[in-house]
Amino acid sequence: MKKIVPFGILVIVVILALMYPGAKAAPAPTTYVGADIAWILISTALVLLMTPGLAFFYGGMVRKKNVISTMLQSFVCMGLITIIWVVFGFSMAFGEDVGGMGLIGSPSSFFMMQNTLGVAWLGGTIPVILFAMFQLKFAVITPALITGAFAERIRFNSYLIFITLFIVIIYIPLAHATWHPEGMFFKYGVLDFAGGTVVHMSAGWAALASALYLKKRNEVPESHTPARISYVILGTGLLWFGWFGFNAGSALGAGELAATALATTTTASAAAAMSWIFFDMLRGKKPSALGACIGAVVGLVAITPAAGFVTVSSSLVIGIVAAVISNLVVIWRSKTNIDDTLDVFPCHGVGGMVGMVMTGIFATKSVNSLGAEGLFYGESTLFVKHMVALVGVSAFAFIGSFILLKVTDLISPLRVTVEEEIAGLDVSQHDEEL
Repeated sequence: MKKIVPFGILVIVVILALMYPGAKAAPAPTTYVGADIAWILISTALVLLMTPGLAFFYGGMVRKKNVISTMLQSFVCMGLITIIWVVFGFSMAFGEDVGGMGLIGSPSSFFMMQNTLGVAWLGGTIPVILFAMFQLKFAVITPALITGAFAERIRFNSYLIFITLFIVIIYIPLAHATWHPEGMFFKYGVLDFAGGTVVHMSAGWAALASALYLKKRNEVPESHTPARISYVILGTGLLWFGWFGFNAGSALGAGELAATALATTTTASAAAAMSWIFFDMLRGKKPSALGACIGAVVGLVAITPAAGFVTVSSSLVIGIVAAVISNLVVIWRSKTNIDDTLDVFPCHGVGGMVGMVMTGIFATKSVNSLGAEGLFYGESTLFVKHMVALVGVSAFAFIGSFILLKVTDLISPLRVTVEEEIAGLDVSQHDEEL
């Protein structure tokens, strides 16, 4: 029966694909701009590269017997989430708003990618199909980010069920609310340039819920020795490189705003990497490659919501503050019983929240006329709205994820057995070895 279910799902997807071949291509409208299309095509590829980068980043941190399973948990998202997004995910995230609540789009608007050819996204300069594929890569990496929290102890089949539920029930409503013109947060005035709330806060809070729900590993070493620091360095490089598409691509055009987002992105990451190292040295620790890599990623996370709304000098401050705060939360977490294996919540959850708060402080219309003035520029409205949204998104992502974990556990047990965990997930889940 267990083998029949996934085969049946595959058959249903094939039938639907044949029934809905999609709209035929129409002549490109004059609003298309070749340079913008070229840049978003490149950005889409860059963002996809982030997921294998994350696989190396996480895979290098776990113990050797769990490297393959950890990397596969990221890699498989490129397959599963793509299918969901193409069939109905994009439509529910960016389709016509349903019910006037600003929380979900119509599944029929772009079902099976129909109505995506020959039309520019929001009357802009790129086709809808390109925007859909660009946004797909954000949806792919978000559940992959969560995996670091329950690494070394989750059953692979159950993981697939959980991330499916997470994308549909947590990610898609947040994407619609934040980025759709009729979305609740969009109309409220929340600024999230590239996914601080939608991607990093949702993944961070889901990670904390996962760590609490799955509890500690049965075999937690006193000194966790990462399998391959070289993998972590490689993963960081791929993430940093891909993040230019993540942030600068979110300008949806090849112009000054994209250039600004690229500049703030690399500045914040550099500042955070160095700040993490210096903070460790102040605490009496040796500067480490692992610390530099984690710091760089924290900076990338924190600048994500602010990239196209703040100045380069502000991004320097954002990187420094995010690194220090996340480092302190990592220290706090290590003194608790919370077994967030790779510190996803301190780095991505807290990093995303710091970025959201900092956007409310440093955003300025001099960078982006579609933005707002932050607290630093004498206006408190945006800051207050971001605080309200921060609480709302945190509660929704944490409570919702905890419920989904329980539902998944009822469908298929989440935890591997003690014997499987000791043997390692590479062998027990995939019958493969590094």
